[in-house]
Amino acid sequence: MFRFLVRRTLGAAVILLIISALVFVLFYAAPRDPARIACGKVCTPETLELVRKNLGIADPLPVQYWEWLKGLFVGRDYTSFGRCDAPCLGYSFQNREPVLDTILDRFPTTLSLAIGSSVVYLIFGIGTGMLAAVKQGKALDKIASSASLIASSMQIYVVGVLATYLLVDQWHLLDRANYTPFTDNPAKWAQGLLVPWLVLSLIWTANYTRMTRSQMVESLSEDYVRTARAKGLSSRTVFFRFAWRGAMGPIITIFGLDLGMLLGGAIITESTFSLQGLGMLSVKAVSTNDLPMLLGVVLVAAGAIVVFNIIVDAVYALIDPRVRLA
Repeated sequence: MFRFLVRRTLGAAVILLIISALVFVLFYAAPRDPARIACGKVCTPETLELVRKNLGIADPLPVQYWEWLKGLFVGRDYTSFGRCDAPCLGYSFQNREPVLDTILDRFPTTLSLAIGSSVVYLIFGIGTGMLAAVKQGKALDKIASSASLIASSMQIYVVGVLATYLLVDQWHLLDRANYTPFTDNPAKWAQGLLVPWLVLSLIWTANYTRMTRSQMVESLSEDYVRTARAKGLSSRTVFFRFAWRGAMGPIITIFGLDLGMLLGGAIITESTFSLQGLGMLSVKAVSTNDLPMLLGVVLVAAGAIVVFNIIVDAVYALIDPRVRLA
């Protein structure tokens, strides 16, 4: 297990390094110059060069990337911003604040949205999928399959507006979406995020219902499950001890990827409910050509996916004894 974790960690570091280099190249090829945007309407060539130097983008691309990479480990000095201590992701071109501080300020919103919605869609999605598998071919199975197909075809920006109109404005059942830090008021934190949780989890619940049903039906037809039944074990024991464990492997794999993507920023959900998380931050960074901020958000998203992939691979050994980590 230790060798596996070390190997995967080194691989993750290489992947993140490649991603950061690709983002730098893509930004360099972008048609808009961030220095010209910051320079304003009346901008002489001398002023433009000074702005580039102040922003740290006057050097060739390889030099810029190397300076940014060094800043992660030893910090970096900026002409306009001063000292940026390690780990330094740079300063935003727009708000002139450290990228890391801005990300840490926005991350709790995205984390709350991801964790809360994940709990909802895992409980309802896996639960409904298991019931559909047990009642395969019966009315409950057909209803669950049809409902999941309809729900998975819906769009968050449509369901979100409709849910806000009905649940908040018309029926006054729930509060309007807003973020309150959990440490300040846990009850208000949950109330403000309940509508986004329900809307985001609706589509994911449908996907996990179909996935769980498919995996459970396949697992229930395996030889070892039929052998357990032939030995006289109860249906409950066969279902949860054998079939369920065999079906959870692929589901956990997909969940690791899904949660990693949500932690990188649920862009559509945050935009629909005006939640100031990493998703909204990334949209603004793209629209303003803010390389340091965009690179920071991309690395957080990629890091979340990579880390959860490692965790998922490690959990495999606990769920399925047939899996061995070399």
